[in-house]
Amino acid sequence: MRAFVRGLLVLLTVVALQASVLPCYLDSAFKPDLLLVLMVYLALRMPTGVSLPAAYGLGLLKDCLSSVYLGLNGFSFLVVYLTIRSVSERLYVQSCLLFVLTVAAATVGSLAINLVLLLIFSQASTFFPSLLHQFVPHLLMNAFVASLVAITPDCMTPRTTS
Repeated sequence: MRAFVRGLLVLLTVVALQASVLPCYLDSAFKPDLLLVLMVYLALRMPTGVSLPAAYGLGLLKDCLSSVYLGLNGFSFLVVYLTIRSVSERLYVQSCLLFVLTVAAATVGSLAINLVLLLIFSQASTFFPSLLHQFVPHLLMNAFVASLVAITPDCMTPRTTS
């Protein structure tokens, strides 16, 4: 029960930061995707029964907070989660550097999936230059936030098996 309450507090804090605090102080190009960082953390460190629905739910939550297309981030988070989960069994998931690199790869993967889905299902072609213009700052900020998460003592806890 204590772990559930702690996880709920972390989720509420991340949502409050993502939706309320960061947009007031940071430009949209430099706003990190805290929900993506949390999803990668769950993919690497939590059992599948908990992290799989949480990954999809975090994507849908991101859609509700910031997206026009409901389900776009839910699908991309789920694909990125399944990719991370399929290779995480072969990696040392306690490595802080691996966590930062995985968040960077998840950022690239999520953007690529979103671009492909928008290209297939959307009529607007004006979003490509704006997304590509914001890609490098967004990638760097996600990697920076991941490095801050990786140096916390809580990040070093052992992974529970599913």
